Amino acid sequence: MKSSYVSELEPNRVITSSFLVHAKEIRQKKSGEPYLSLMLGDRTGEVDAKMWDNVSDVLDSFERDDFVKVKGLLQVFHNRPQLTIHKMRRMDDSEVDYADYFPSSRRDPQQMWAELCGIVAEMNNPHLKGLLQALLSDEEIAARYRRAPAAKQIHHAYLGGLLEHVLSLCALARMIAQHYSNIDCDLLLAGVVLHDMGKIYELNYDRGFSYSSDGQLLGHISIALRMVGDKLRGLPDFPPLWRSLLEHMILSHHGQLEFGSPKLPQFPEALLLHYIDDMDSKMDCMRFLIEKDRQVEGCFTGYSGALERSALKKDRYLNPEPEARQPRPTVKANGSAPVANTPPVSSPKSESAFAGKLKQALGSGVPEADS
Repeated sequence: MKSSYVSELEPNRVITSSFLVHAKEIRQKKSGEPYLSLMLGDRTGEVDAKMWDNVSDVLDSFERDDFVKVKGLLQVFHNRPQLTIHKMRRMDDSEVDYADYFPSSRRDPQQMWAELCGIVAEMNNPHLKGLLQALLSDEEIAARYRRAPAAKQIHHAYLGGLLEHVLSLCALARMIAQHYSNIDCDLLLAGVVLHDMGKIYELNYDRGFSYSSDGQLLGHISIALRMVGDKLRGLPDFPPLWRSLLEHMILSHHGQLEFGSPKLPQFPEALLLHYIDDMDSKMDCMRFLIEKDRQVEGCFTGYSGALERSALKKDRYLNPEPEARQPRPTVKANGSAPVANTPPVSSPKSESAFAGKLKQALGSGVPEADS
């Protein structure tokens, strides 16, 4: 197990630990010399890092998605932790345990997979059940589905995140189908299982999270349609009208054309799929934003482009940390203590001879009170 996870780092301390390089940029100082701007991470989060000196010694020794061991000082800069690196080296894969560096679902993937297969087994529509079981029994699809994140960054962006997201939607779908009597629960569940299935090929997740070539060329919606089409070749009795409904749900689940949906949802199950998918993704996005925010002080997170807002750290807002006590005054050798922040009392200045004569010339004749 590696030492000093990101979540354990404390400001104003020198740390030595290993991280995965999430981003690497070569920039220039005002002097023209290069410096490194990095984003380092592990399974608990990310930290900004800068290397100002001796950059040429390590510049070409590592790249993004490499593991590195660093020694440096963690400080707070612009209300965020920043690691100033003094030394670093690239690590060999044999030196690391991948589980220390890649975030993953808190739930066991095998248990989640068994839960999903159980939900499908309970469906009543034989055609929808047969299609889903044909997909989930495919060994390659099953292995990828259990491991894939739901997104590269925005929501459920961790190993097993796709499966966790789908199970959350299944729970929501079942509850909502009981509330609205016109909803076909099996059709809604089928849309839930299929809508993001293309992400198992859209994303690379063996090391860092990135888009595959097919992901960039096609996207998960097109990939999911192709996967469904491939399995339906082995199910010649599958009704064409049901196929069109499923394909429409895949095509329209982003909800709006500007959000990447080729079609707008045009029947109740398709519209519900969009709304529960959008809600679940945004709730996880806000959870992640609050948990992983790097702002040191204040009750609000930094700005989230995905949510188009900052988020309130409710626990910190309701339970503010006590203000730091002012330092006690230093006791002098004679035992007395100076009064802090008290300006010196100036003694009255003596009156000049000219001022005295002027007062006599302008005097009102009012006698002064006896002392």
